Order: sequence, then C-alpha cells, then structure tokens
Amino acid sequence: MKSGEILLLTSGEIQGLLTLDECIGAVENAFRAYGKGRALPPAVLSMHTDAGGFHVKAGLLDLGRSYFAAKVNGNFPENGLRFGLPTIQGVIILCDARNGAPLAVMDSRHITSLRTAAATAVAAKYLARGDSRTVTVCGCGNQGRIQLSALARVCRLETAFAYDRDGDRALRFSEDLTSGLGISVKPVSDLAAAVRQSDICVTCTTSQEPLLDYDDVAPGTFIAAVGADNPQKQELHPSLMARSKIVCDILEQCAAMGDLHHALDAGFVTRANVHAELGEIVAGKKPGRESREEVTIFDSTGMALQDVAGAAFLYEKAQRDGSGVRLDFGA
Repeated sequence: MKSGEILLLTSGEIQGLLTLDECIGAVENAFRAYGKGRALPPAVLSMHTDAGGFHVKAGLLDLGRSYFAAKVNGNFPENGLRFGLPTIQGVIILCDARNGAPLAVMDSRHITSLRTAAATAVAAKYLARGDSRTVTVCGCGNQGRIQLSALARVCRLETAFAYDRDGDRALRFSEDLTSGLGISVKPVSDLAAAVRQSDICVTCTTSQEPLLDYDDVAPGTFIAAVGADNPQKQELHPSLMARSKIVCDILEQCAAMGDLHHALDAGFVTRANVHAELGEIVAGKKPGRESREEVTIFDSTGMALQDVAGAAFLYEKAQRDGSGVRLDFGA
C-alpha cells in the first residue's frame, strides 16, 4: 500500500481470508511469545451499561514486523431479541508499532469468535488428556459452534453433548454440527450428567451464577471457561476452582473479571493457587497436564495478543491477495 493508505476489511472478507486452523496457529504463537517474555502484558479497559458494556483490548506483538492493535467491542446479550443485532459488535485497528502509522481497520466479530475458540484449542493441546473423545458444550450460540469445531481440530472427538437453556437451539446445534463435523452431537437437558460423562467441557454463556460445581465433574476432565469476560459473569463455582489446576490466559485479567475473580473474592483460592498462564506452558516454562486424574481449568477472558496476531495475519494475507478496500485518510 501507499504511504497514508489504510486497509478496510469487512466481516465477509475476513471470513474468506482467515481459517480456523490458521487462527489456532497464530494464537499459539502469540501465547508462546508472551510466555517467553517477547511481548509486553496486554491492556484492557471496560465500561458497562445497563444492557451490556464495552471493552477495549490492546497489545503489541513482534511478528517480524512490530504491530499494535486495539479492539473496541460492544457486548449486549439482549441485542438479538431487542434489535435483531449480533451480541458482539466492534472494530479492530491495526498499526505499525515502529512509527504509529495506522495500517488497517477491520470488523472484529469473526476475529473475536475465531481467536476465542483458538485459545481453547491451544489450551486443550496442553491440558486435556490425549485420549479425550467426549466433550460437552454449554452454550449453543455461535461461539459454542466454533468452540466445538476448534476442539475437533486438536482432539479426536467422537461424541459431543450440547446443552443450552433454549432446548431448540441445542437441537439445531446438534443437527448442524453432527453433519458439519461428522461426529455424534446429542442435545441434553441435564448439564451435570453430560459433563460427568465427558473428557472436556466448554462453557460459553452469559451466566452470572455458577453452572458447574466440583461434584459435576469427573476426574481427569479439562474445562475451558470462556463466558466470564466481565466481573458480573460467572460459570464455575469457587469450590471447583479450588480443587482444580487453574491456568489463566492472563492472570491479572482473570483476577479482575474471570471465574478466578469470583473464587478469589469468595476466599477459596489465592493468586498463588494459579498453576500458570497458558503462555508459560506453551513456552515450556511450566508443565501442562501432569496426571490423568487432575481436573484442569482454562480461565479464558480473552487476551489482546490473540487479536493482534489475528489482525496482523489478516493484514498480511490481504496485502498478498489484494483483498479489501484501501482508503487514503490523508487525502
């Protein structure tokens, strides 16, 4: 691009450029770089309204070229019913971190969905048992669909249970994913019973109260808690956190807004009880799963470096392919 030009990428263009497998690779590299100390801690700012809220996540990442990205997302759970709009909407701005020049502006929805599921897949590589075959997905919206697809990339899944408060949505999820992934996906009405039969559980809901307690989980289970991305949300009971191996995406962020936040506030754990950040495990500084029996939890609040990695990958691929619209803000 010419100096001063900014690349604009729409949601449709992004879906055509970034595959789930590519995103998993980019996200794993971002966690590895952070775990090796090659990236600064990312930053987050949140502001809440009566119906939802906004967050700004920003980070710097050197990928051969130094990039800065900031994502501004609105998260409004009732949008579908009230306005016919997606729950999550927003934009990512990507900049050259060497000189501050804006490089690209892109829709954030597909990147956010893919990079969130990609982090679960990366965590599963290190924290799930190698023979994991059965998974429960709690929350059958768009994120649940991508979560199951991502897990199928790194685990040899045979059976999945689909739980949602909306039974019809769980049924549609099961029909679509059975066909799309070629595994048996069954709708269930009893979450705890399904989780006790599972090797992996992913929770991706907007719940503000615990969905799972320790007695609901079998020994050796890997749990990815994805939904608690603000201080009001909670999916796991503090007693489950206290009796499991806890791995965070970003410790301080999870302490402020994840399921870890609630366990800390309830006095069930301290920061010292957290085994590791995922980057430390990916970088080989700390072990992942150490026994077949331990219950492992990935507290996933969404690390900004995931967004930087996804946005930078998209920008470079779009440059090679000639995709997107180029705008001259200096004209």
